[in-house]
Amino acid sequence: MPGFLLHMGATVQCAHGGQAQPTVTSPRVFVSSQPIVTQAAPYTIAACPFNVSGAPVPCVTAQWVTAAVRVLASGLPVLLLDSQAICAPNGTPLLIVSTQTRVTGS
Repeated sequence: MPGFLLHMGATVQCAHGGQAQPTVTSPRVFVSSQPIVTQAAPYTIAACPFNVSGAPVPCVTAQWVTAAVRVLASGLPVLLLDSQAICAPNGTPLLIVSTQTRVTGS
């Protein structure tokens, strides 16, 4: 499905509200003056408050499992607004709260 491309300035959170940021961005492709993100780049998660029975089990990293099928940057699929990721170590999803609204891909 078509969707807006994810960029460095997008707001992405784990299911518990921790803030997620890409570890690597595309050095050549920019939208809204910010680099886009590809599927290969894992995200790091900060300030995840998740705990089980009082023991902290925060989301630490996330890896994307779906991305664009037709749009590539440097040979890698780009991330879209509807892309999905799984957090480690607890398997919860990342939530894309907002991103740029000018460039779409599929």
